Amino acid sequence: MAVGLLGRKVGMTQVFDDAGKVIPVTVIQAGPCRVLQIRTLKRDGYEAVQVGYGNKARRLASRSQRGHVARLDSKRSKRLAAGGVELVAKADCEPQQFVREFRGAPADLTVGQELRVALFGEVKAVDVTGISKGRGTAGPMKRHHFSGQRASHGVKKVHRHAGSTGCNTFPARVFKGRRMAGRLGNEQTTNRNLKVVGIDAENDLLLVRGAVPGPNGGYVVVRQTNKLQGAAKKPTR
Repeated sequence: MAVGLLGRKVGMTQVFDDAGKVIPVTVIQAGPCRVLQIRTLKRDGYEAVQVGYGNKARRLASRSQRGHVARLDSKRSKRLAAGGVELVAKADCEPQQFVREFRGAPADLTVGQELRVALFGEVKAVDVTGISKGRGTAGPMKRHHFSGQRASHGVKKVHRHAGSTGCNTFPARVFKGRRMAGRLGNEQTTNRNLKVVGIDAENDLLLVRGAVPGPNGGYVVVRQTNKLQGAAKKPTR
């Protein structure tokens, strides 16, 4: 599948399988999405499908955002049309709040087509990408899971400190990449190979096993997982 869906994280809950076992799931509002553009090798140099999610009020959208989804009369468009240049097809919809591209051949998709959660009807596992929760500035124990200093005699008020970070007289500096305190979270994160537990096609809800990155209401990108299932492992000596 070369295309996925955009949506929002609704929250977490739990469901029961046929054996009565509890399954923790995350509910995702996946779609409906609009196909805004189809990138081609001839015109753009690569193949991709651009998808948008969530209508944006026109009064809050810039002219470029409105012109991206609907044809607007302008001097440039009239000049191109008079010169015989074929204009790009428009989705003819409202400006979209969340826009992303999925690399790959567009298959049988057309500009303006609506994509819904039924797209994942035969998919068993998905990858979910989102922006993780921002935790602000955190220490090394919380950020990197350091064990901290010993809670014994001789250690005074530095139990959660990182300890020594520098080197000796040579090279007399701290190497780049040293794990220290700093910003935690607020980064793009992907949870891979999450099992699809259920689909509510009427309400465009997707239930996946486990947690997904981001807060409730945060935007997420859902695509069929590219992780190989049951791949043979290399023998170890």
